[in-house]
Amino acid sequence: MKIFFGRLWIEWTIAISFLREGRAQSTMITVGVAVGVAVIVFVTALMQGLQSNIIQRTLGTQAHIRLLSPDDVNQIVPPAVGTLQLLQEDKRPQRLRSINNWQQITATLDQLPLLTAVSPVVSGPAFAQRGDALESVALVGINIERYQKIIPLKQYLISGQLRVGANDVLIGSQLAEDLGVQVGNKLRLDTGQQNSAVVNIAGIFELGVRELDARYVYLDLKQAQSLLGLPGGVTVIDLTVADIFQAENVAAQVGRLTSLQAESWIKTNAQLMNAISAQSLSTSMIIVFVAISVAFGIASVLSVSVVQRTREIGILRATGATRQQILRIFLFQGALFGLLGSVLGSLASYALVWVFNNFGPGLFYIPVSIELIMLALLLAILTGVLAAAVPARRAAALDPVEAIRHV
Repeated sequence: MKIFFGRLWIEWTIAISFLREGRAQSTMITVGVAVGVAVIVFVTALMQGLQSNIIQRTLGTQAHIRLLSPDDVNQIVPPAVGTLQLLQEDKRPQRLRSINNWQQITATLDQLPLLTAVSPVVSGPAFAQRGDALESVALVGINIERYQKIIPLKQYLISGQLRVGANDVLIGSQLAEDLGVQVGNKLRLDTGQQNSAVVNIAGIFELGVRELDARYVYLDLKQAQSLLGLPGGVTVIDLTVADIFQAENVAAQVGRLTSLQAESWIKTNAQLMNAISAQSLSTSMIIVFVAISVAFGIASVLSVSVVQRTREIGILRATGATRQQILRIFLFQGALFGLLGSVLGSLASYALVWVFNNFGPGLFYIPVSIELIMLALLLAILTGVLAAAVPARRAAALDPVEAIRHV
């Protein structure tokens, strides 16, 4: 064992000495590898930060999964035997209705480890009136403690208090502007079903989505049930999951368990997921092409090194060095290029990320994980070893007599 490691140390020492003799070439290829690693780490971190920001903004205003009652379908009378019936079926208009046995369903879902939050909600259309101003709104009746785990309304509150119940409601900032109201003002809500109520504006929120800020009115679950003519009922059960990218699979499982219509955020934001997939694909392509460029650079430098050191290689072979040892010497050089370049590139990428986070547009923050750095380091070393394979085999195949004659 000591002899084996001793030989490796000698091979490692020779590899370093070869690199020192060609310092200009070694420096240039090391800088090239460093630039490649810096590009890989920075672009990957940038895409991860961008995707995380987009997803966070999207999911910050909606549940991961929504459970709804199955759609009403038309009842079609089957034709008589031997009769051909041609039908053009239009989708049946969907009425506002409650989820059957929602209390039991909610209690069952609370026990599922796949879910992190469960919140029954009743929602429906209404009109909000303040003097002569009249706006179409969406009433959202919630249990504030449960709903806070779905959408953290407290983070979006810009004035007033987070309070619903006893005729207190929360409205969006755009709706408040359209109606000309502020915290403490009164508002009339009318559902058009001979149900209306005068409520007090306890707080104003801003979700950052204009359509939601212009329409949403949050109120107590029981009050919304009364206004919408659904006493004791809910129209939606909102859910969140730990792994947001497993939402579609969890939705399918929950749908089978409850016999309800389950919609995940992935399904309702198909265009967003397509954009994220396209970004991930483009990032992978950048990484592949940068790695190929780095590999060709290392291979070309080591190929030149083999030609320049043909005589030295012949002397090593003549003094007892085996082909495997010559092979490992050049593979060590490739690994060294990858190691040194990845270390310098990682430092450069940290500098780029720091500049972006502190002097960039400030739209989102770029995190750099240690896993990403380690992955880039391993990729650079592996690329260096693979790139050195061809020149190393060429060096190992040199005939010692012919190599010594080389001038």
